[in-house]
Amino acid sequence: MEREMKCENRIVIIAEAGVNHNGDIRLARKMAEEAKKAGADYIKFQTFVPGEVVTRDAKKAEYQKRERELPSQLEMLKGLALPFEAFTELKAYCDQLGIGFLSTPFDLKSIEFLCSLDMDYWKIPSGEITNLPYLERIGQTGKKVILSTGMSENDEICDAVRILEKGGSSEIILLHCNTAYPTPFEDVNLLAMKRMEHMFHKKTGYSDHTAGIAIPIAAAALGASVIEKHFTLDRRMEGPDHPASLEPRELAEMAREIRNVEAALGDGKKRRTSSEAHNMDAVRKSIVASKRIKAGERFTEDNLAVKRPGNGISPMEWHQIIGKRAAKDYEPDEWIEKPDRSGSEEEPAVNGGGA
Repeated sequence: MEREMKCENRIVIIAEAGVNHNGDIRLARKMAEEAKKAGADYIKFQTFVPGEVVTRDAKKAEYQKRERELPSQLEMLKGLALPFEAFTELKAYCDQLGIGFLSTPFDLKSIEFLCSLDMDYWKIPSGEITNLPYLERIGQTGKKVILSTGMSENDEICDAVRILEKGGSSEIILLHCNTAYPTPFEDVNLLAMKRMEHMFHKKTGYSDHTAGIAIPIAAAALGASVIEKHFTLDRRMEGPDHPASLEPRELAEMAREIRNVEAALGDGKKRRTSSEAHNMDAVRKSIVASKRIKAGERFTEDNLAVKRPGNGISPMEWHQIIGKRAAKDYEPDEWIEKPDRSGSEEEPAVNGGGA
């Protein structure tokens, strides 16, 4: 059954395992277990055929150069890839655990394979947003799409959306993203997520590569419908994405805080809540006598005051009380009783309905 929002405003949390399994399916299975424990809705892997993704002499990205010296991206990816049959096993294991399975394809062969796993969404990475044959094939499947937009300009996003929709994509969620690993906070530009929502009339979310969990939580507060975050079993492990990933305890903390924000957002209707109603009398105020007042004496600004608690006449009725005559004697700090509406300023008010 599709895990997509159990209620309309539920934030989908994707734990991005990526290649942090280091090509070991045992680690991949363990990551699925930890993502489930942490409260993620989905765990996402990456499916690729190394020779279909990069040329023999493709250089590594700057963040990939921190790893042990390998001659090329191709050699690095060969060490990180899992065979197709491993993803079939992982999908079944995720179903058993009760966590959604996703995997991002990086080439056409991987798209064809992943079609057989019937995922809830296609997750398109930022690097494929200008890959027309890739986008056309994803669109032809008619599946829902989550599209990361790192490194993109608005016209490139527009082109990708057009291609996907022309192909038949039923729904597209746009993820704001910055592809620096880790992303400097000053480069996050989180408000671009809201800008994309208004420009493209699509649901939006955020794929995070900053250190820590503050920015994903902020994205949730801004209304992200999807939050994606890299995680690892241990940041000290060898591999290109481990340093910019959360460990399981941190992933659980992020998920918990996102759910807290989600609950706090509410429906936007301003109303008194049940949790605060019992404080009203203690913190609001009433009209009281500021000194002794004799029956028949007029109420004035000099003999009245406004003090807690709020069990008596509301201070909002101050002008309706001023000038009326007291129906009884009052001691200082005693609540004033509401005069009878039929009374006049020339006649003492009869004792009203009480406080």
